[in-house]
Amino acid sequence: MPAQTDPPSAAMTDAEAEKAAHQIITDFATSYRDDTPNPTVGSTPPVAQPGRPAMSQQATDASVIMLAGGATTVMVGGTAATLMYVSQFADPIVCALVFGAPAAIALAVSRLFRNAKQVGGDTHHHYSGTVHQNSQTIHSQSSWLGKTTNNL
Repeated sequence: MPAQTDPPSAAMTDAEAEKAAHQIITDFATSYRDDTPNPTVGSTPPVAQPGRPAMSQQATDASVIMLAGGATTVMVGGTAATLMYVSQFADPIVCALVFGAPAAIALAVSRLFRNAKQVGGDTHHHYSGTVHQNSQTIHSQSSWLGKTTNNL
């Protein structure tokens, strides 16, 4: 049977409660930040470390697109090869047309949208009254799997 404790005879004052709360918080602290500066050892410049070097955002986006394209190629090619192997009479030309058509259509549509964005010319507006002009320029380039945005 657990030992019973007597209730406190008097209530704690606000100062005592605050001191007790602060003590409980400091007893259970889970982190510590040391703000002393790191010591400098010598004047030797940094040396490139072995392993894969850091990449820019554009290089990271390009590598993601290449990996996704490779995975898509493997899936489409594996499906076509499985179909030809299982059916034993599938025509390779027909399979190439069936499996290659969606990729060709998607490529054509993406080129169409990319070129359609560049067609727009200057737009002239005529206003009467007080006008606030904001000449902010935003350049962005979007692709299927990666997005690069430069907000100027």
